[in-house]
Amino acid sequence: MIIPQTIIDELTAQAQQDAPNETCGYLLGTSGQEGDVVSENYRMENIDHSPEHFSFAPKDQFAALKYARSKGLKILANWHSHPASPSRPSQEDLRLANDPTIRYAILSLHEGVHLNSFKILNGEVVDKEVHL
Repeated sequence: MIIPQTIIDELTAQAQQDAPNETCGYLLGTSGQEGDVVSENYRMENIDHSPEHFSFAPKDQFAALKYARSKGLKILANWHSHPASPSRPSQEDLRLANDPTIRYAILSLHEGVHLNSFKILNGEVVDKEVHL
């Protein structure tokens, strides 16, 4: 998955703004011969307002899907921040990763800014990409 630096900067600013709580959203874009290319961050509210976990409001998820479709985009990844831990899925992240068609991106503010995305199947990481 290709994430342009402008989008990474936007994710970082969102994570820093919402810290110490986790923040979240969807990465929208297109799929083609060059692979998945992110063109937008669709910001979502972490309705848990927690530094250790996040949840999307179902109505926001439907709004994001409707928005993506209206723009001819796909939801390529679900993303969230880890304000005080590394950019790797927690046990809860693995348990809740239910969609095998998307990636799961985690932006960490722990010991610098790091962004990785993961393909998760049946609670196991099967692929990792380093973006920052």
